[in-house]
Amino acid sequence: MKELIGTGVALVTPFNEDLSIDTNALTRIVNFCIDGGVDYLVVLGTTGESVTLNKAEKIQVMDTVVAANAGRLPLVLGIGGNSTYRIVDEIKSFESEHFAAILSVSPYYNRPTQEGIYQHFKAISEVTNKPIILYNVPGRTGSNMLPATSLRLAHDFDNIIGIKEASGSMVQVQQILQHKPEDFMVISGDDITALPTVLAGGSGVISVLGQGVPMEFSRMIKLALQGNAAEAYKLHYELQDGMDLIFKEGNPAGIKAIFELLGLSNAVLRLPLIEATEGLKAELSTFIKPFAKITA
Repeated sequence: MKELIGTGVALVTPFNEDLSIDTNALTRIVNFCIDGGVDYLVVLGTTGESVTLNKAEKIQVMDTVVAANAGRLPLVLGIGGNSTYRIVDEIKSFESEHFAAILSVSPYYNRPTQEGIYQHFKAISEVTNKPIILYNVPGRTGSNMLPATSLRLAHDFDNIIGIKEASGSMVQVQQILQHKPEDFMVISGDDITALPTVLAGGSGVISVLGQGVPMEFSRMIKLALQGNAAEAYKLHYELQDGMDLIFKEGNPAGIKAIFELLGLSNAVLRLPLIEATEGLKAELSTFIKPFAKITA
């Protein structure tokens, strides 16, 4: 899956003031990311507020992104949850040549054992030929998929081709890198660890901030993949405040505030998430000004 090496971005789902999906804004954001040089797009992940969307709305988002992308970049679709049987049914019924892979989050809330996590992904793997990227994000799920479990899945199933690792632990990242199959991708799921993950041997990042500053973030990752740590770290430190600020009041409140500042969409979220405060928006405005023409 060399097409998924580099910078992927976890797309937001823009909403109108009446909370309907703003397909025009989503189209603008897709084009903004492509023009900025990202390598692939992730649709309906947690940053896309997928848990607040019904089936028809998910199809609307998928269709909008597919049309806007027009075959230019690989697409990855988020399909995950905490009911193995429901996810299996959803994946079995999923047929789309437009998506290169599925990103599936480790089950949340239930807090399964490591064996339960393994059996969950085993069941998913066995019902599809689509490439699967595991997603470990213990800060959201309430349980950490340990390196031994990730590696067991990587070695046991040919269509489990990578992991989006968002544990925040570089030790955990390095343990996976040390023992993974040669072609298994380790993708950073945290913007702040994206650069060290790539320099340690990772394949790239699925970024939140990267969709707001696609040119700079993509260049940072490209430099890292080329082994140019010094130049990559210069960009990292220019972006570091933004990496912190966008998560200060929860995701995707921060990145949606950036899109509002850039004039690409408004900052509306669906409950229980709420818009960034005016104070945070002011901080984000200060951060983003050097990267874009912001007059406010």
